[in-house]
Amino acid sequence: MSSHKYCDGIQRRDFLKAGALSGMGLSLGNYLRLAKAGDISDAKAKSAIFVNLRGGPSHMDTFDLKPESPEEYRGEFSPIDTNVAGMRICEHLPKLAQCADKYAILRGVSHSLAAHQLGTIYLNTGNRPNPALEYPGYGAVVSKKFERHDAILPPFVAIPNTAQAPGYLGVRYAPLQTRSVPAAGQPFSVRGITLGDGITLTDVERRGQLLNDVNRAFASAETNSELLDGLDQFRRQAFQMVSSPTAREAFDVSREPQESAERFGNHGFGQSCLLACRLVEAGVKFVTVSMGGWDTHQGNFPRLQGRDSSGKAVKVGKGGGGLLPQLDDGLSALFASLEDRGLLESTTVFITGEFGRTPKINDRAGRDHWSRAMFVLMGGGGIRGGQVVGASDDKGQGPAGDAIAPDDVAASFFHSLGIDHTHEFHTTTGRPVMIVREGKIIDRLFG
Repeated sequence: MSSHKYCDGIQRRDFLKAGALSGMGLSLGNYLRLAKAGDISDAKAKSAIFVNLRGGPSHMDTFDLKPESPEEYRGEFSPIDTNVAGMRICEHLPKLAQCADKYAILRGVSHSLAAHQLGTIYLNTGNRPNPALEYPGYGAVVSKKFERHDAILPPFVAIPNTAQAPGYLGVRYAPLQTRSVPAAGQPFSVRGITLGDGITLTDVERRGQLLNDVNRAFASAETNSELLDGLDQFRRQAFQMVSSPTAREAFDVSREPQESAERFGNHGFGQSCLLACRLVEAGVKFVTVSMGGWDTHQGNFPRLQGRDSSGKAVKVGKGGGGLLPQLDDGLSALFASLEDRGLLESTTVFITGEFGRTPKINDRAGRDHWSRAMFVLMGGGGIRGGQVVGASDDKGQGPAGDAIAPDDVAASFFHSLGIDHTHEFHTTTGRPVMIVREGKIIDRLFG
């Protein structure tokens, strides 16, 4: 895992640790052993894909341009028309412009936490951070509501990792993290799922039986431990996942038809979006895709566009060019692929960073942290695409009219999945806690 530091000195790994429990210290067998079942009724969507743009993307240079504002605000990019009349986005997002009918743009989303860690927690849970309580991320809540005993694949997969922690719901709702991103046209190896180094299914079964025997020896001294309950069942589930063609094929992006795979782009983000589609198609309920690099305090425009003032290519991320071309490839293909598979209406897509960036450009040709105005994209899952909900003021400094809070976005996201955001879970001490404390559903998203 990368130990990249954000501008405020916080290491990304520091606030991924809780969400990384399954990837760092929870084996596949333990992951399955800790799983519990649950059902949900009247769900409008059956699954979700959450795209986290780490670092905080500039709203002013992506989905909320201000071409009439002063030069020091509006920046170097121009808006272009989309396939929806009156809906305009950045010129470096031409593919997304042609599928704008598939998603809604939320503008004027606003909060007051302009630090990476705090903003990330807020936008990944829908609750303002509370030092006395760790709220579960979206994926943990969906896992609790949707997971089944007979599922081969885990309900929550993170590509390659996620800031979403299980919080007070417990480690059984932590994600299975891939810890790497797929490469175009190459088989994707995921620890615990892919066999390698000459290991056979017989070897896996033999090792599992040995672990089972060891755990049984300890069980005699710890008969009441729920961690050991049903060990035989969960060991069989782990073996079933390793031996299942469905599981292996879902993670193998090299099996995707060439024409379909190529539209995602030859870069890590695009191929991660492709993997997310395949996982949802195979039955995974919640997938996160993370894309970093958006903390553009300097050189904002070359990093976004992929070219500097001399025309020289600027690459950001694995196998990619500028941030916006990669985003354009990945998200446009994500929406198209879900639709082609007949999954768009049953899959909610949620795209966000932790905040926006300063409307006024700084003296390093960059933009700094700005939480008073940001964008969110949402599509699928009964959400009406081809619309803009909310607005920012003429310089992109804050909401024009009523602000949209991250809590409201969270309530709407859960609503799309048929989950009542006011439902109360209980902590290990029995304390009742609402899924989202303050949010209200944004009705226009579903009108």
